[in-house]
Amino acid sequence: MKIVSYNVNGIKARLPRLLEYLAEQQPDIVCLQELKSSDETFPIQDVRDAGYGACWHGQKGFNGVAVLARGADPVERQRGLEGEPEDEHSRYLECEVDGLTVASIYLPNGNPQPGPKFDYKLRWIERLSQRARALLAAEVPAVLAGDYNVIPNDDDTFSVRAMADDALMQPESRAGYRALLAQGWTDSLRVRHPGGGIWTFWDYQAGAWQRDAGFRIDHLLLSPAVADRLIDAGVDKEYRGREKASDHAPTWVRLR
Repeated sequence: MKIVSYNVNGIKARLPRLLEYLAEQQPDIVCLQELKSSDETFPIQDVRDAGYGACWHGQKGFNGVAVLARGADPVERQRGLEGEPEDEHSRYLECEVDGLTVASIYLPNGNPQPGPKFDYKLRWIERLSQRARALLAAEVPAVLAGDYNVIPNDDDTFSVRAMADDALMQPESRAGYRALLAQGWTDSLRVRHPGGGIWTFWDYQAGAWQRDAGFRIDHLLLSPAVADRLIDAGVDKEYRGREKASDHAPTWVRLR
């Protein structure tokens, strides 16, 4: 079973690239982020024609998450996170596919920091932690997949100095991510590539792709029951180099 996290950076703009990826790789489950599409304009017919069922939580112009399943319709479990009723951002969608609970996550960027956007990011991480803790307590096999907007370690970026002031690499952001792992979640990509140097994102600016100046912010965290089934994890990097590609590459885990 191949499960993918893919920030498409606008599903309508990247639809040809997404459909191409589905056809070529045929992943079993795909968690999409940054749809930048309302619920009404999500291209469900194109997705179905590609052989996938879907649940989505859209928002016009920005944010938005979805879960796709090959040959099946995901069953929605929860959209959004508790703890901040006034938060209308579409950043969390949890579904069940063949007995596996999968969440698509688009964690806030948090820039500029310090400031209200960074404060929101930290509150959001804490709300995610509460939901993650509940999933572990329920002992359901689960995967928390998405764009976390956190660079966990110094070797997860091309340049510590270049990213030093960014919200993605602040001690508070990293501490929130480490607290998730401490609950009992497994960072699948880190387990398979413990030496770091694996990027999932390359900015459109300053020739970042051409210079391989990237960093790792897309993560698939596995509950203990799922971690026992881990075969491999990696990044389908070459898709970042295609015409009109997202600035993220599809990041994946393969399970027994």
